[in-house]
Amino acid sequence: MSGLWVRAVVESRAVDVEITVAKGSVTAILGPNGAGKSTVLSVIAGLTRPDRGGVTLNGRQLTDTSRNLNVAPHKREIALLAQQPMLFPHLTVEANVEFAPRSTGASRRQARVTAGQWLAAVDATELADRKPAQLSGGQAQRVAVARALAADPQLLLLDEPLAALDVGAAPAIRRLLRKVLAEPGLTAVLVTHDALDALALADRVVVIDGGRVVEEGPVREVLARPRSAFAARIAGMNLCAGVIDGPGVLRGSGGVLVHGSSDEQAAVGERAVAVFSPSAVAVYAELPGGSPRNRFEVTVGEIENRGAVVRLRGDDDGPYAGLMADVTPAAAVDLDLVPGSRVFFVVKATETAIYPIA
Repeated sequence: MSGLWVRAVVESRAVDVEITVAKGSVTAILGPNGAGKSTVLSVIAGLTRPDRGGVTLNGRQLTDTSRNLNVAPHKREIALLAQQPMLFPHLTVEANVEFAPRSTGASRRQARVTAGQWLAAVDATELADRKPAQLSGGQAQRVAVARALAADPQLLLLDEPLAALDVGAAPAIRRLLRKVLAEPGLTAVLVTHDALDALALADRVVVIDGGRVVEEGPVREVLARPRSAFAARIAGMNLCAGVIDGPGVLRGSGGVLVHGSSDEQAAVGERAVAVFSPSAVAVYAELPGGSPRNRFEVTVGEIENRGAVVRLRGDDDGPYAGLMADVTPAAAVDLDLVPGSRVFFVVKATETAIYPIA
């Protein structure tokens, strides 16, 4: 099979996942802290042996628990780019990058040529004679990218590669990664918790929560129509889970009915979600007159100034935990909002999308 296939059951970490990555594509693995993302990456890299499962890369079996097979990490033709550059402090930048092709059997001369090519590719040629201690965080990560790719890996693993960078360096490294990941034939798996990284760098996304794959698909589709609480959160959307109660009606936690529109057929009793934007929410101190379709009584947990709007987030208790609403600063003042305030979030059915989940 061309590309990557991994099945990993790691009982001590409550992980049980199966993921397929097409050759030449980039898949982002998203999920909250402790969801199992790094465990999956560690299994692929050969650093963790699963209790059950296997890893196949471009038709080559790297792990197979049924045969007690586990190819050593340095023989997998896999490169790992982590949060920290992990450069050898006693070597120059050029020698650090040369180390990768040398470790795969290249001659000293060929390693130097390869190192020069990749340092040029990441705009770091002028850093060749420096030691890692003389580099900024962004410069060091550029060199780490060059070293990872100089080994000509069949698979590149990226474990939160921008997490340790300051806000000034991260955009430049993101642009660099976008360029190198577009190289023909390069297959990559990116672990991140940032929707921007997924949108900028990946073709597909796999969302892991509680050690299980809860949804997957093209990045823009998953973030535009999230089917899990985590994907909704990073996409900045509200999500209510429940079951279909009738056409355009979802029965959520505590029996609350959420009305919306749906372009997917779903049977009564089928699991589904209702999704709506924080900007579609109207906030009231008292329930307004008339018959608003969707209304949620919420205790305000957080208030965040986001420039032109103030974002309200419900507290983490109750059936409407974490629901968000965007209001103007003037409205926030008029409503006298503080953490602990009890308010009503009201959303039109026309602003709410309902669709089934597997």
